[in-house]
Amino acid sequence: MSDTIKKMLIANRGVPAVRIMHTCRDRRVPTVAVYSTPDRLSQHVMMADEAIHIGEAPPIESYLNMEKMIEAAHRTKADTINPGWGFLAENADFAEMVLDAGLKWVGPSPKVIRMMGDKIEAKRIAQKANVPTIPGISDVKEVDEIKEWMDRDNVDYPLMIKAASGGGGKGMVKVSNDAELPMALAQAKSEAKKAFGDDTLLVEKYIERGRHIEVQIVADNFGNVFHLFERECTLQRRNQKIIEEAPSPSIDENIRHEICYTAKRLMREIGYTTAGTVEFIFDINTKKFYFLEVNTRLQVEHGVTELITGLDIVGLMMDVVEGNQLQLTQEKIHMNRWALEVRVNAEDPKTFSPSFGTITRLQTPTGPWIRVAPGVYEGADVPPYYDSLIMLIMASGRTREGAIKVMDRTLSRNLRIEGVKTLTPLLLSIIRHEAFKRGEFSTKFIESHLDELVSMFKEKDSQDEVLKIAKFVAEITALGPQEWM
Repeated sequence: MSDTIKKMLIANRGVPAVRIMHTCRDRRVPTVAVYSTPDRLSQHVMMADEAIHIGEAPPIESYLNMEKMIEAAHRTKADTINPGWGFLAENADFAEMVLDAGLKWVGPSPKVIRMMGDKIEAKRIAQKANVPTIPGISDVKEVDEIKEWMDRDNVDYPLMIKAASGGGGKGMVKVSNDAELPMALAQAKSEAKKAFGDDTLLVEKYIERGRHIEVQIVADNFGNVFHLFERECTLQRRNQKIIEEAPSPSIDENIRHEICYTAKRLMREIGYTTAGTVEFIFDINTKKFYFLEVNTRLQVEHGVTELITGLDIVGLMMDVVEGNQLQLTQEKIHMNRWALEVRVNAEDPKTFSPSFGTITRLQTPTGPWIRVAPGVYEGADVPPYYDSLIMLIMASGRTREGAIKVMDRTLSRNLRIEGVKTLTPLLLSIIRHEAFKRGEFSTKFIESHLDELVSMFKEKDSQDEVLKIAKFVAEITALGPQEWM
């Protein structure tokens, strides 16, 4: 039975909030924005039908305050809460609170979020569903436990120590030898406790030259589970993705079929609904893939999948929440293009340190085969309290080479951001790098090529434009009227 969404509160800010509002506008669903004090003039506030203040700058007082979110929904008579990505998106307690308050929750059930949020439990369920997992041990407390396991299962360095409740690259430490082990264990434990309030750890074999491949899944409440093919998310910095593409250039049709149907099988096994992603690490040497985790939310990079399939993933999530059966069949979901996405963060491209301030000039890319998901406008402030993502830029083409050309045109000719530093020069260097063009990269690509990538930056700013004009004026003044004038 259909249960139409009347009004949606988006429990987020910036890029994810704006993205969700676009689909709501298409569907004539009124939206409510929530905002903290420094965000009162933000793009998502301007775009929503209504906006409600929920607290001061620190996220714990605003975007992470569950009680204030529920109260805001009741005060504005919203019947649905959509968490987007980040903040409360994978918080099972919040999902439960939303449902207990008689509101609709855009996402999988709290039970599934809780189950997949625990990396140890998720790995156990994956093994039960016959999904390959990386060799490892759970609930590690002592160095001796790790050494015993390495001897017993004939495992070599490097290893990766991970927070069981982790995500976003926090609480993850790579270990290369015996000497590093005690310090790494202590560091991972401390980071895990600080970031997640839980210092439970697991240790796994680290896959050298691994590729991150994730499969997008959508599923309804009628037992229908569909895959929307895979995305390549290998280009990362400190375990945070910065360039994604779909499909993956790392795999062939046979592996594509196997990895996508493995993801479908796992999501069916756990009773997944709405949209989610199964992440795998692919060993380029052995051509084997291993389960990493399930992301129980809309992913930042969902847009590249929308570009290659023509489907609206935010809209499909809303269909499921309204109790509708998804009007899809697996054989009719096709990849028709190639798409790339870059994350434009307000960061120094040489050091990755955050860059805050007012955007004094913003020229947004236009032209064929470009899609922009903005979170700011010209004159907007980039506050220091939140994620540095200010814009997603996607480019598509008939082939991978075509998509790269469109992205090159977009970043080098069409985009202008002044007032804050952004990763744009680095992104342009990466897509122009011969190894990237050949599809030869791993999760360590940026680290190992950083000096070379930085040396490719073209230093150019508004002063160059001013000097160009001054030179032009000086020539006219010195030489008098020209023939073309």
